[in-house]
Amino acid sequence: MARVFVYGTLKKGQPNYPHMINGAHGTSLFQGRGLTVEKYPLVIAGKYNIPFLLNKPGIGHRVSGDIYSVDDQMLQFLDEFESCPDMYQRAPMKIEVVEWEDKSSAPEVRPGVNSILECDVYSTSTYQPEWIHLPYYDNYDSFGKHKLEYVLRESRN
Repeated sequence: MARVFVYGTLKKGQPNYPHMINGAHGTSLFQGRGLTVEKYPLVIAGKYNIPFLLNKPGIGHRVSGDIYSVDDQMLQFLDEFESCPDMYQRAPMKIEVVEWEDKSSAPEVRPGVNSILECDVYSTSTYQPEWIHLPYYDNYDSFGKHKLEYVLRESRN
């Protein structure tokens, strides 16, 4: 099983979350919530209002998201879903645990709050240069005050 940190449309309550719990894509187990240890620019870009974590560590905000344990089948689905490696690139990143819900492992091996985990994260270094000048967010919500609601793939023309 691999550990994945999702910060955008795949988080609980967001438009693509159903993919994370669709058993046809593989197995995923929600483990908790976290924050990137380093700051990153999280922007909403393009005509479909897609969230992108720009691979520019040190600027922006510590970004919040959900931590999952996923099997190889789900990881392969996520790679395809995220157009990896063309649009996003999956790489390990340090994530600080904010809340841990997964009780399936023994208490002595569960990470505590403020523990640092290494998780795979889909960020991008193949972004448009002007994106670096867009507003930065610390917590993505498709339905947020920014009024930049994500456009589902099946609704795009």
